[in-house]
Amino acid sequence: MKFEKFNYKRPNIDKLEQDLIHLLNQFKQSKDIEELSNIISKINQLRSNFESMMNLAYLQFMRNTSDSFYSAEQKFFDESNPKYQNLINEYFRNLVNCEYRNQLEEMWGKQFFSLAELQTKTISANIIEDLVMENKLVSQYTKLISSARINFLSKEMNLTQVRAYSQNKNRELRKQAVNARYGFYEEHEEELDQIFHNLVKKRTEIAQKLGYKKFVELGYARMLRIGYGSEMIRIFRKQVKDVIVPLLIELKENQRNRLNIETLLYYDLDILFDDGNPEPKGNVKWILNEFQHVFKEISPETAEFYQFMVSNNLLDVETRNDKARAGFCTYIAEYKSPYIFANFNGTSDDVRVFLHEAGHAFQLYASRNLELVDYHYPTYEACEIFSMSMELFGWKSLNRIFGEETNKYKYLHLHEALDWLVYCVAVDEFQHIVYENPELTPNERKEKWRNIEKEYLPFRNYEGNDYLEKGGYWQQQTLIYKTPFYFIDYALAQVCAFQFWKRFKANEDKAFSKFLTICKAGGSNSFLTILEESNLISPFEKGCLESILPIIKNELVNIELNLNLK
Repeated sequence: MKFEKFNYKRPNIDKLEQDLIHLLNQFKQSKDIEELSNIISKINQLRSNFESMMNLAYLQFMRNTSDSFYSAEQKFFDESNPKYQNLINEYFRNLVNCEYRNQLEEMWGKQFFSLAELQTKTISANIIEDLVMENKLVSQYTKLISSARINFLSKEMNLTQVRAYSQNKNRELRKQAVNARYGFYEEHEEELDQIFHNLVKKRTEIAQKLGYKKFVELGYARMLRIGYGSEMIRIFRKQVKDVIVPLLIELKENQRNRLNIETLLYYDLDILFDDGNPEPKGNVKWILNEFQHVFKEISPETAEFYQFMVSNNLLDVETRNDKARAGFCTYIAEYKSPYIFANFNGTSDDVRVFLHEAGHAFQLYASRNLELVDYHYPTYEACEIFSMSMELFGWKSLNRIFGEETNKYKYLHLHEALDWLVYCVAVDEFQHIVYENPELTPNERKEKWRNIEKEYLPFRNYEGNDYLEKGGYWQQQTLIYKTPFYFIDYALAQVCAFQFWKRFKANEDKAFSKFLTICKAGGSNSFLTILEESNLISPFEKGCLESILPIIKNELVNIELNLNLK
């Protein structure tokens, strides 16, 4: 079914509550395994409908944040989702404490019960109003950022459009563009500070009401981390600092030399080549058409998937005013349909972001016949394996999009992947500091961020921009406001994606077959189980980062020789 025919209907939360309570009462009283399993199926259908409508409303709100109807629907879900989550929490409590749990685990999978157990630790009836306020604060941030109108080059632009000029070959022009973009954040700095300060305060209150000392523990439970905790993450961060940061510093020095400038400044960071970054050779429509060939070259399965997405209008990638500044993939379970949302701006990032979100969408498409809503998505760090691997699988035929600049794109992609990996680790350390010390003032938080930048990203020189120098860079990052502790997931997954890429270069069919297997399994396995079943070296294992460096360095050197780079 085409997206335009998807039927949205606001759920009746009172009726849903009645139906769930009725089924839960049956669940508590039943002694029959088949009946218990049938009740799980019925509850799952109720959940599928509610969550499908919630995702559809959110998607339409993000497509146009000024739309009065879907703004009202988003407000409804901001207020009703916590109540819904509390109802599901009661269901999960009954699941994990059921005397027939072992038998039900054999039918539905152990991961379902592990996820249920974690989620019982994230909500209770006495925090419903707090969760409503948390949701409203996040929506307030989203609307603020999407409302940006920046006068640049005698035109009114949004943040995405202005950002395209940060890669311009003219140094003075890109400086003006970057300053114009951050000028918006500086203009709204006080409001951004207040929203985040209120979020930290509210999340800390929620954690304490649930019996946690700090939000960090609750944050990990919300992220559904199974089998590892903050100490293993801390060790991983140190490995990145020791192994990846020195390579990244070396790459930045090479970048400075190529640009033939004395000092690499903040407005130079997005441009890697003195003759300009690679750009797609056509417009949005042309790029989407060329991707038919890209996905056909990867595998028959990805070709089928992409045809499904195009035929059913499940792509929104053009930049518009009032469209949220974001890139994501969502899933409408009632229609077994993923949906890709992005904001193209004519740069190479359009291609990387699209492949990234297509990786998520392909996993959802491959596992669409799994019944449980809990298995549609894997946990966050596992989700990102699919997206980041697809970014690299797509290399096979990107010459269709970049032509003679294909090698420049590959070099840029690897450079940015390493930069992003380090940045994600820096964000994770920042978030730990923020939530371990909720009493920090907004200015103190910015100071902490700037110190972390100097440690992990020492090449960031903000000379001439007071907003960035005092630590405002992170305020543009939606997930820091929306989903605390998400960022480390990208770093963990990038390490796994590099391993899949290494295999893909050696044997495409074999590597993709293994990739397809874990895609089809959806969220039915934990992150650590996926690593084990895929024979991937765990990012937590000593020596993991060293194992992927040779292929990365070799690729960079080969491209440098091919392009005769300095």
